[in-house]
Amino acid sequence: MSDTNTTANASHPYLEGWLKFFSEAEIPILRKTARSLDEARANIDQITGRHITEIVLHDPLLAIRVLAYIQEFRSRHLHNDITNIASAVMMLGVEPFFRKFENPLTLEDKLSGNPHALLGVLQVILRTQRASRHAHHWAFARYDLNVEEVALAALLHDIAEVLLWCFAPEQAMEIHAKLHADRSLRSASVQEEILGFPLVDLQLALCHAWHLPELLITLMDDSNAYLPRVQNVKLAVNLARHSVEGWTDAAIPDDFAAIQRLLHIDHETLLARLHLTPEMLVPPVAEPPSAAPPPPAANTEVSLEAPPVGMIVAGPGQILDDDLDGALLDMP
Repeated sequence: MSDTNTTANASHPYLEGWLKFFSEAEIPILRKTARSLDEARANIDQITGRHITEIVLHDPLLAIRVLAYIQEFRSRHLHNDITNIASAVMMLGVEPFFRKFENPLTLEDKLSGNPHALLGVLQVILRTQRASRHAHHWAFARYDLNVEEVALAALLHDIAEVLLWCFAPEQAMEIHAKLHADRSLRSASVQEEILGFPLVDLQLALCHAWHLPELLITLMDDSNAYLPRVQNVKLAVNLARHSVEGWTDAAIPDDFAAIQRLLHIDHETLLARLHLTPEMLVPPVAEPPSAAPPPPAANTEVSLEAPPVGMIVAGPGQILDDDLDGALLDMP
């Protein structure tokens, strides 16, 4: 997608190879996104830049492709940073946009032989979409002068994790399995154990390799969380991550308290904005164990095969979003 002259973090010798690979790889997009682009192309006379922007902002993979390309295009035509998708589409024009992103590789095709990895990456993308929606709503409530910049930063905050699922699914599933087995582990520590570096380092290195605007890099860097706009992004990402399996995660009360301080609202107002009730925050009461089922008949086959390592399955009380069967997951 761009040059790889960016110097990798010297403390992580493995990072440079990953950076080169990701920078040169063809990044796929969601199949639903590809179909939406085809439908828009078929009605190009009625399509505006706003329509295209709405399509792009639902797919972090296409969003990063557009941003990376527009930085190369911008360097040949003007010197102002392009920090949102609407400006990028306007600068490209509708017809040139369709020509550039014609016949894209889809995520579902790329991972067609690994359904567990496909489910994993789609769940991560769903999480980034939720984070982006949270960030957009809160930026609007804060009268931010450019709401889309904040929402876009939240959408792309974990793009390195998405890319890992796309191109190194075995490592992604191993990381997921370890974190799922021991909730006390820190993500960065497990990532460094398996990859040789934490994903945040790859994320920042990719942003620089793709020459993304410093403003967006700042918004995606949690070390800048003393800035209100970065707080907006970070809190949206954290809430989306902690609510993946429902609203009873132990970290959610702290998330709520920080969001209330950011928006200067009380707890009841925040719950109303999130469309939650107090009852939804209470962990379900564990049911007493049921009686053991009768033994299988002699001629019944019983599978003892365990799910593959890292397979994402719904356990008791775990919530899998309805969207996973709808607009996002369009799985084969």
